[in-house]
Amino acid sequence: MLQTGILNPDILHLLARVRHTNTLVIADWAFPFWPEIETVDISLTRGVPTILQVLELLKPSFKIGRVLQAEEFLTTNSDETVKAYNTSFEEIPDVIIERHSHTDFKKLVPNAIGLIRTGDTTAYGNIILESV
Repeated sequence: MLQTGILNPDILHLLARVRHTNTLVIADWAFPFWPEIETVDISLTRGVPTILQVLELLKPSFKIGRVLQAEEFLTTNSDETVKAYNTSFEEIPDVIIERHSHTDFKKLVPNAIGLIRTGDTTAYGNIILESV
């Protein structure tokens, strides 16, 4: 029985299928539903869990080479929120951070292995993780 790390079997199933250059989306509570990809909904209530909480749990078992995010994130959130995301991203060795318009960001979603829906309420805080 797993007792540490990620315990959710659906998330573990998604992670087990990730290979080189595959992507995984971590999205907020209001992110659109994408019937083309598997969605694991772990939203408990508004704000729980957050995208950054999920990212922190994924880091030990997901070799991330690139993080993609909507560029609107930078202009719609407080400096404190932007700093929290940037700090979390910078802790990933050799990571490349790319920001695209939210329209272009959403065009990348259907190519992902899956999507983890959180309870996060951060505007444009959604991220796409690309494996190395």
